[in-house]
Amino acid sequence: MDSSRSPRSDGRRPARSGRPRGGSQHADRRSAPSQASPARLAALDACRIVRERSAYAQDVIQATIDRSHMAPEDRAFATLLVLGVVSTEGVLDELIDRSLRSPRDVKPDVRDALRVAAYEMVFLKKEPYAVVDQGVELVRAVAPRAAGLGNAALRALTRVAAEFPFGDPATDDAAFARLCGFPQWLAELLVRDLGPEAARAFMRASNDPAPLFVADNPLKAQPGEVAAELERAKASVEPVAVDGVSVEGCLRVAPARVLADGRIRHLIDQGKMLVSDASSQAVASLILPERMPASLLEVGAGRGTKTILLEGAAVRRWGEPLHAHAAVDNHPFKVKLLKERASEYGLDSVEGIVADATRLQGDLEGREFDLVFIDAPCSGLGTLRRHPEIRWRITPAHIDDLARTQLALLRSAAACVSVGGTLAYATCTVTRKENFDVVKAFLASSEGSAFALAPIGGRSCFAPQLVPGSSDAHFAVLFVKNSDR
Repeated sequence: MDSSRSPRSDGRRPARSGRPRGGSQHADRRSAPSQASPARLAALDACRIVRERSAYAQDVIQATIDRSHMAPEDRAFATLLVLGVVSTEGVLDELIDRSLRSPRDVKPDVRDALRVAAYEMVFLKKEPYAVVDQGVELVRAVAPRAAGLGNAALRALTRVAAEFPFGDPATDDAAFARLCGFPQWLAELLVRDLGPEAARAFMRASNDPAPLFVADNPLKAQPGEVAAELERAKASVEPVAVDGVSVEGCLRVAPARVLADGRIRHLIDQGKMLVSDASSQAVASLILPERMPASLLEVGAGRGTKTILLEGAAVRRWGEPLHAHAAVDNHPFKVKLLKERASEYGLDSVEGIVADATRLQGDLEGREFDLVFIDAPCSGLGTLRRHPEIRWRITPAHIDDLARTQLALLRSAAACVSVGGTLAYATCTVTRKENFDVVKAFLASSEGSAFALAPIGGRSCFAPQLVPGSSDAHFAVLFVKNSDR
């Protein structure tokens, strides 16, 4: 349900009985103050910011909850609520709408409060009486005159919740999707693209906490320095392999709260350590050829994380950074940020270029490179544990648009690859349209006719699955340019 739709304008008066209606965003705030707990109030505020700004929940949590003066257990609970609400938003709205007579009339801030309460009741299995009590107080905090609406809605929700997920999740795909907090269309797409068993594993794993992975920076850190410092901070540290591929310089670290330790923050500030998912690190290593390329063009460099990872992998393999590394993005502020971050990590020689990646040959005046790497914009479904709200923001049309853009990037970049050179393509998603179909379409294009697929990590593609405890789901392929057609 779109909570931003306009209220009913048919002139009918609100019902005075049955399922509740309405709720004002501009209510009279002279009523008694809310008695909601600090953690719930903080979660409610964060959910509002995510909704109003279309922000990532993790960014909002870092800017608000993590910087609050709440006790650690309250910060943890508030974080759990925010991530839970944004992960299951559409399912929560279905539950709320089933509990209301006129769901379209509920104002966005009241709906925010009802979502927090509904998540507690349905997914955290909290006692209904406690959820109703605190949920009413959350409604009171944003719209005091809607407290009665909140009370009636939440009492109705206790009856609706008893039927959740409205089917047997063992046999009913729609019920399983609700249980995992996925839109029906997306669950169906995953089943088609991954197969029923892998799709279910993917949806379950998408709701797990994301493991913490870091990369040491050999340009600044001494061998073993990062691991030793993490261990001194009482963290467990393990080397990492992704889908059977050992990732040099990558460490799995637990617990994640070690990042708050001053010694570890100092490592990051010094440019000795970078927080990055293991699959992302694996891609940066796997796309590098056996011999150092004379030149590298990185397309879609963004804020420079892959830039840093690529150079770190180069230093580990050849003992020195790449001699000519150009990084392209179409946003000047991102290129500026990339240059600043690269410098912090000891990479002052990286060339930052503002250019339209769909017409690279013109913008780059015909330059050619031994290795061209496209870190393609994508739906990001492989990163749902870190960005859970994506599942409710993406649409089938978005995926279609992204696939067209991805193909355009490949066709544009093809002209920038020297004969005998390599073209690398990577995403952080699992949809067939953005991965295999784009690869197939490129090879069938006039620009792609000069290329052939090459092995990556000893296989045709790099596509680790998302399972509990794993790194994110990425995709990568390599093409070799065989002619100048």
